[in-house]
Amino acid sequence: MTSPDRTPEPLDPVATSPTGPMPRTRARARWAVPAVAVVAVGAAFTIPAIASADSPDLPDVTAEQLLASVASAEPTPLSGTAVYTARLGLPEVSTELTGGADPLNLLSGSSTIRVWSDGSDRSRVSLLGATSEYSVVTDGTQVWTYSSGKDEVRHVSLDDQLSGMLTVLEQQQAAKASSADVPTPDELATQILDHAREDSDITVTDPVTVAGRSAYEVRIVPTTPGTLVDQVLIAVDGENSVPLSVQVFSTQDPDSPALELAFTDVSFTTPSDEALAFSAPAGATVNEKVLTLADLDPDGTLAGALTGAADGTLDGGAWADQHADASGTPGLPEGVSVTGEGWATVVERDGVDVAGLLSGDPAAVAELAGEDSPFGDSANGDLFGEFAGDGDGPGLSLDTSALYDQLTTPVDGGRVLSSALLSVLVTDDGRVLVGSVPTQTLLQTAGLA
Repeated sequence: MTSPDRTPEPLDPVATSPTGPMPRTRARARWAVPAVAVVAVGAAFTIPAIASADSPDLPDVTAEQLLASVASAEPTPLSGTAVYTARLGLPEVSTELTGGADPLNLLSGSSTIRVWSDGSDRSRVSLLGATSEYSVVTDGTQVWTYSSGKDEVRHVSLDDQLSGMLTVLEQQQAAKASSADVPTPDELATQILDHAREDSDITVTDPVTVAGRSAYEVRIVPTTPGTLVDQVLIAVDGENSVPLSVQVFSTQDPDSPALELAFTDVSFTTPSDEALAFSAPAGATVNEKVLTLADLDPDGTLAGALTGAADGTLDGGAWADQHADASGTPGLPEGVSVTGEGWATVVERDGVDVAGLLSGDPAAVAELAGEDSPFGDSANGDLFGEFAGDGDGPGLSLDTSALYDQLTTPVDGGRVLSSALLSVLVTDDGRVLVGSVPTQTLLQTAGLA
């Protein structure tokens, strides 16, 4: 896609005037999307995000060299606009569930996304609708989300005990790292590619142009039979090794990407503090949640592994030992099994309370999450409610049962969700099977065909 001549100014997260807070209607308007974003969304259907008619002149590199450059690249500040397009072939979802800027819009069609990052621990990502915005802002261990359509802010932070423990953990892990136990970028690239090539052909193709920048393109072609994935193309900036676009093609339509995310303009400069700082718009509802160690570690196993962290020692192996199988490697959670291989792997989970999940029952979420999850304890139903919402809280507040009915179709013994890249089967006896395979494969695996 042709880049605009000028990067749009960052959306102002602070809705105030010299005399105080703006009226609520003006505050919400400050989060609205300029008309150029609407044009970009419409153009995404007809203009490819990658323009490679004039192949740029870049030095030849191997896949190992390119991946090593990505692994060794320093964190890079950036700001820019990207277009996300999904052509998954999913059933149409009613506008009542996808009105405005909402993560559900990523299921189909095109969406414009604005990104700002200082290359470290501060960032803002905004999903833009025609007249609305959904944003996620991070600053260290703090996270804010804002939905202009609901005029709601969710703020999640850590208490002093948990924040201090994680800080010491990071320091200890950094101190332990040495050239003896951390692979070099070249070694890491070789390890990753050796593993990936067991199921894929990986090549570096002719350079392309993305957002006006010269980029290398990596092509990954699955060699596993029976997968829905035809190929994956990743464009990497030729100057600073930052990925600029990702395209995933389906075997059902190998000529057009089923999923595509690409910058249409990008600047590798540090964004202003105004773009990265969060301030709730005047009049917005603000929901606060301070996470504690008890929230994330209800049974105390993580705390037990980190008991020495405060005095400068760390026994990180204690927790890992409790969650490994007899061979000493991390085992699968109870009730989970894996069949197939490579890109055609199918993951199955039994004992799933689908009705409870659709109703937002914290007990069903805890059972599915397992004991290692922050939501894996029935006592943490309030924590789940903080994140997921219950219709009146800070969550998406959508009718999940209606969404489930619209996205799935009935089959003998269950319901299936079929898309260009992923299939999901929910059986009547409480099993869920997922894989990048045709639904017929899932039905056969489940014994329903």
